[in-house]
Amino acid sequence: MTEQRAGAEPEHAGLVTRGVAAILDVLVLAAVGFTVQAGAGCVRLLLLGPPFRFPDLPGWLTGLSGWTLAVLYFGCAWSAIGRTAGDHLMGLRVTDRAGALLGLPRSLVRAALCVTFPLGLYWVPLSRRRASVQDLLVASTVRYDRL
Repeated sequence: MTEQRAGAEPEHAGLVTRGVAAILDVLVLAAVGFTVQAGAGCVRLLLLGPPFRFPDLPGWLTGLSGWTLAVLYFGCAWSAIGRTAGDHLMGLRVTDRAGALLGLPRSLVRAALCVTFPLGLYWVPLSRRRASVQDLLVASTVRYDRL
């Protein structure tokens, strides 16, 4: 990392840092999904009795639920504080090009694009300002934000 001068614009985040943040967020989402399923299994156990079983949902419903959970996680985090848990651990912040938070509608659109088309991240090394396809579509940016 290069040292920033006072008042200098933060550096745009690269592919590796953003990729590691995304992997960390996937781990968070997996833990949340497991917790929700375990909770549903516990409710089932209390209502119907033994044995304990995880819910057995159709594949399409499981996929849709996971997609929705991921979009809400990313979208709400980006609109509220500009970062997810993975972004925080990697020192990143997602904002508009002026440095302001995106707001809920733009954050949800960006989240839906990121979850649906994660390969858009591979545009980062080809972009002069290290923008993903999702950043280009919603006019967002990801910068280092070391606190």
